Amino acid sequence: MRFPDPLRAREPRASAHSIVLIMGVSTVVLALLTTFGPNSVSSATKVASWAGVAALVATIAVCVLVPAERLDRAGAFPLIGLGGVLLTCVLNVLTDDPSAGAQAFLAFPVLWAASHLRWAAVALVTGAAVVGDGVTQLVLQPVEPAVHDALVVGTVLVVAAVILVRAASMRDGLLQRQADVDPLTGLVTRRVLDDALTGALEREPTGDGTALVLLDVDSFKQINDAHGHPVGDDALVHLSGLVRRQVRAGDAVVGRLGGDELALLLPGCTAEIAGRRAHELLEAVRRSPLPRADGGPLPLSISVGVAHAPLHAASVRELYAAADAALYEAKRAGRDRVEVAVSPVPGPARGLPRQRSAP
Repeated sequence: MRFPDPLRAREPRASAHSIVLIMGVSTVVLALLTTFGPNSVSSATKVASWAGVAALVATIAVCVLVPAERLDRAGAFPLIGLGGVLLTCVLNVLTDDPSAGAQAFLAFPVLWAASHLRWAAVALVTGAAVVGDGVTQLVLQPVEPAVHDALVVGTVLVVAAVILVRAASMRDGLLQRQADVDPLTGLVTRRVLDDALTGALEREPTGDGTALVLLDVDSFKQINDAHGHPVGDDALVHLSGLVRRQVRAGDAVVGRLGGDELALLLPGCTAEIAGRRAHELLEAVRRSPLPRADGGPLPLSISVGVAHAPLHAASVRELYAAADAALYEAKRAGRDRVEVAVSPVPGPARGLPRQRSAP
């Protein structure tokens, strides 16, 4: 059985490590309270407290011995949070302790859940803590002080959980953006481009089709050797800006495959139009040398390979292979030119393009 994603951990291993630490501290505190503190007032509280210690130790052992990903798939993490809430409330009732100190232990499962679990699991654990504390207070106190204490503690728990969930969401969004965007050029990464290409082929198997344009800087290694790698980086940034200015927003996806190789995805585009767009890119690069602060402008040229689905290929791998073969042909034929793929790509040549620096 696989638990729904909203009830699972964001990072299972980090969740397991944190809960082992929290439960280890809780085990020590509970053992001390049972031996010397209020949990030793009666046989019932001692039995319940030592049972709680045993449950914590067993849970620690499970989290250490069982792979975190397996626990996550089984839904163990939200259950651990709920177990922490239940244990705290039961011990508070058995020890007849409605104090703020006793209620503070509810913060452990709530804050852990908010730091490591996804939104539905956080809501489940936090809601259980608020309800459980309210019931506990009503059992231990008259209505008015019980409602007051439950309202204060519940507000603190909910606000803390919301703040942590929002912080985690912002962090996850930042990490996702870093994974999606190339830091040098600002173009999307290969993963994003692949997803967009897969979606384009699935949405439009007929009609105008989908074109893929691959391009890289001619003699890029010589640019790095002669002018230094910072100038090479400037050349990639300059080229990326030229490519983006040649396409309309929403009309294409521009990405960096690696090294000096860029890609332009054109959904809903015929092979003829894609070839024309490629020639426009070639001319734009010819007209726009790289400006340099410490010298004259540096002329650039590119080689371009164009492939089209379904004209030249039927799958993502075949389309990449066809465009890559066309790019190599442009290099072989003298660079600074556009080549369009031939159809179909021979079987042994199919595959993902190699990431390389142009000779």
